[in-house]
Amino acid sequence: MGKIIAFVDGSSYSESVCDHAAWVAKGKGWPVEVIHVLGRRDESADPRNLSGNIGLGARTQLLNELAELDAQRAKLARKRGQAIIEDAAERISAEGVEVTSRLRLGDLVDTLREAEADADLVIIGKRGEAADFATLHLGSNMERVVRASTKPILVASRGFQSVEKMLIAFDGSASSLRAVDHIARSELFAGLKIHLMTVGTETTDAKRAIEGAEALLVGGGYNVSHEIVDGTVEEVIAERAEAHDFDLLVMGAYGHSRIRKLFVGSTSTEIIRTCKVPVLLFR
Repeated sequence: MGKIIAFVDGSSYSESVCDHAAWVAKGKGWPVEVIHVLGRRDESADPRNLSGNIGLGARTQLLNELAELDAQRAKLARKRGQAIIEDAAERISAEGVEVTSRLRLGDLVDTLREAEADADLVIIGKRGEAADFATLHLGSNMERVVRASTKPILVASRGFQSVEKMLIAFDGSASSLRAVDHIARSELFAGLKIHLMTVGTETTDAKRAIEGAEALLVGGGYNVSHEIVDGTVEEVIAERAEAHDFDLLVMGAYGHSRIRKLFVGSTSTEIIRTCKVPVLLFR
């Protein structure tokens, strides 16, 4: 049986992560493990950095007071983290899904690498609680997880909505073929409408590749359409996703054509930032 890892941090995206996790879990019959990671900066701060060049006696007193405050802060951070995972677990279990939860201290990516060993899907919010909504900053954690994970990753949008239509960004790479194959075999997406899109020049090879992907999905029982569109990858994908009311964007990560740029430079941030729908990524 498969397993879902859902990372929550108490941000406005945490509820969406829980709702997406419950949706996948009910469709696949998988359990969910909810994880909240306390960064070491949440647990500690060296009080010596705040004492400055003051007298020895006063400095000792100040260090003791700062150490006590630091211990209180760490205790509060753990209580808050426990409350976050308890709320998340309760939200998911209310949907009839089996849930476990874990509070971890350390680095998010290290926790991810350990937790995903026996998991089939990782879910994370598009933005964390430290994100700057004025600049639509995605924050480093989402990008770090995407780059580090070896499993499919669902980047949850701010709110959950039922998925009825999906857009697959297809470039013929091994990762995008893996995405198509996964969708074709998955009971989770059964009955959904699928639109395949390649961004680039319409060549014989590109047409043959996208038609082959379409045939695979049609064989899986899907209603499929396709197109090849010239333009800038991130602009075309974001425009299509919004203009045609798609509920989910599926992409292969680390491809070998123009979509490879999505996960080499800033284009990865741009496309996930501009898309208003959840994004399912395959390695």
